[in-house]
Amino acid sequence: MIGLVSWHLMENTDNGDRRIRNELSRKIDINPNSWMTRQTFFEAIAMNLLLYGDGNCVVRPHTENGYLRDLEVIPADRVSFMPDEVNGYGYWILIDGIRYNPQDLLHFRLTPDKQYPWKGRGIRVSIKEVADNLKQAASTENAFLSQEWKPSVIVKVQAMGEQFQDPNKRAKIADDYLKTNRAGEPWIIPAEQMDITTLKPLTLQDLAISDTVKLNKSTAAAIVGVPNFMVGIGDFKKDEFNNFIETRVRTIVENIQQTLTAGLIQSPRWYVKGNIWA
Repeated sequence: MIGLVSWHLMENTDNGDRRIRNELSRKIDINPNSWMTRQTFFEAIAMNLLLYGDGNCVVRPHTENGYLRDLEVIPADRVSFMPDEVNGYGYWILIDGIRYNPQDLLHFRLTPDKQYPWKGRGIRVSIKEVADNLKQAASTENAFLSQEWKPSVIVKVQAMGEQFQDPNKRAKIADDYLKTNRAGEPWIIPAEQMDITTLKPLTLQDLAISDTVKLNKSTAAAIVGVPNFMVGIGDFKKDEFNNFIETRVRTIVENIQQTLTAGLIQSPRWYVKGNIWA
């Protein structure tokens, strides 16, 4: 959804804000990277903020003759951060072990870290247990639906115990009395020697698998900050979706547009704006 947002270059004027259309606005909104579309570029930033980068995403601008040529999203595993111990505040960004000044890069942050406010923090509520529970529920459901978990009948036979120790003899009894030529054909068995007991197997509702899955999915959705219907629970609700756009999506969009404005725009009257309702 972050990749679907359109980005406008705006200017503050005495008559209100107006949109600017030039090569810089085209670079930001149309082709920020020569090998990526606008959709994939901003989606990569959002994925680094939410998952791979633990609340951080670093983008390196490439210039040519003073003009912005490309914006490169640096993979999270190539980036690290080092506090500036000399000055007592500030930090350095390391890309492949090479130290860079943060003013030369674009550093997107999701949430300020407790110890280092200049650094972002990812989702600190662990969803590993929730994910494990969902995985276990899927495994239980698959195993439950296999025939080995729910025999439909038990046949009691009056015979010596030694006969049932031989699988061939057990199979012969089943072939002689229980095997039929057509599905649904009645069994004809000696009443004195056999007793048929039907079993009512447990259902997934009896095991509360469905309720457990809904609870875990709802928990994961609440942690990430998305509506329940986005993870397959309940129906679409317009107000809930609009609130998600106004809160969760807007927070990430505001983060991106402020970082782009501070890192790329020199004019004090210009700024980047993300149109979340696009």
